[in-house]
Amino acid sequence: MVQLRSLLNKLPSYEMVGDNNIDQSITDLHMDSREVTQGSLFFCISGYTVDGHDFATQAIEKGTVAIVAEKDLNVAVPVIKVTSSKRAMAIISSAFYDYPSSKLHLIGVTGTNGKTTTTHLIEKILRDAEKNTGIIGTMYMKYKDKEVAVNNTTPESLVLQKGFSTMVQEGVNVVTMEVSSHALELGRVHGTHFNVAVFTNLSQDHLDFHETMENYARAKGLLFAQLGNQFSDKSQPVAVLNRDDDTFDLLETMTAAPIISYGIKGNADLKASKIQLHEEGTSFNMSISNESCSVSMKMAGTFSVYNALAAAAAAYVSGIPLQAIGESLSNMDGVAGRFERVELEEDFHVIVDYAHTPDSLKNVLETIKEFAKGKVSVVVGCGGDRDKTKRPKMAAIAEELSDFVYLTSDNPRSEDPVSILKDMESGMKGSSYKVIVERRDAIYEAIRQAKKDEVILIAGKGHETYQTIGKENHFFDDRLVAKEAVEECQK
Repeated sequence: MVQLRSLLNKLPSYEMVGDNNIDQSITDLHMDSREVTQGSLFFCISGYTVDGHDFATQAIEKGTVAIVAEKDLNVAVPVIKVTSSKRAMAIISSAFYDYPSSKLHLIGVTGTNGKTTTTHLIEKILRDAEKNTGIIGTMYMKYKDKEVAVNNTTPESLVLQKGFSTMVQEGVNVVTMEVSSHALELGRVHGTHFNVAVFTNLSQDHLDFHETMENYARAKGLLFAQLGNQFSDKSQPVAVLNRDDDTFDLLETMTAAPIISYGIKGNADLKASKIQLHEEGTSFNMSISNESCSVSMKMAGTFSVYNALAAAAAAYVSGIPLQAIGESLSNMDGVAGRFERVELEEDFHVIVDYAHTPDSLKNVLETIKEFAKGKVSVVVGCGGDRDKTKRPKMAAIAEELSDFVYLTSDNPRSEDPVSILKDMESGMKGSSYKVIVERRDAIYEAIRQAKKDEVILIAGKGHETYQTIGKENHFFDDRLVAKEAVEECQK
């Protein structure tokens, strides 16, 4: 328990409305009225679809003793009125949980593509070095073999700080996390102390939110702009940047932190050379300063080399020897839903990948083309309520780099799936494609038509085990559907 007064002392300004008793104790923090417990402080957050101010009464009925809000509320408990509930929540939750991120070695990874793979590679390297690790991202919050579901790639500040606190209590000392552009723009990582910030790459995505690529790049850059602006004799935060990405120069100017760069083409600090790509994976030499080691990964494609270099650089500045890093990368099996081969006893191949941006789809298809002995077909869609401008681009890339395309639904959300597919179809130039609205039907059709040595890429959803239609999630796993389709075709 923490006294409300001590929490409010952290705020630069606020207005007390109603009962001004601030000497009471706070037992917990909540932003979801359904989770409120007796003695808690409730934050009214205005979201895209719901407004937390509308649930203040419900929170009080469940035991809330004080409320942080931006609007006037006619309630019987103290209301702490602030300009931004989100900013206040980040400040208060950090204090309530006793600034847990400062007790961890925290590595944040941002970029359009590769965040999930890179965080898992870092976590693997650190775990092999006998660190007690945690990981937060698109798939879950995980520590000590415990998995906790998360609603966002980067959770809201309250959830994040509570998660850090739990990890500290569980003995975790190193955490690797994905940091999305939304999280940076919306302040979810305010108050979070990063020791290392990693940038993977930048390509088109989320323009429904950021509107322009310039805004998108700036949002990513916030992670580096907020990274250790003072120099001291204590451990200095480090920025890990992709030298081969066009955004390098911008990010270099946005951070005061020391930089370690990685790359293949440019004059990077950590370099990969003698790269050999093959069906089962990738091998290369990795070097920095006067050190070098060889890496032979089970992960395919040039983009996997970049992910490996990003992870290696983050681990290297975290004190892991280069040779140990190389060994860990060589022993990594892969990440669920990222260029994941579906095990089938067939004479064709099925690969499931999370590729949901033009650049990631291009990377995956180019990698497949490097080893495919037969035709390449792709099942692909685009999510609803998201950037519409990438839809024809995704379709065009699929057409250019494959022999046949099945345009289908991804997560349509509140949009009409047919409308989404019409947007995609506008990017097609030829006739080697089919529009099949139902994703299951599209996967079944691709399996039915598969020929010897053909490679079928099922793109867009990767590890996800659901499909969002309207406001509801329905169980759906591309990998399981592919296996079911094979079994049906064998009957």
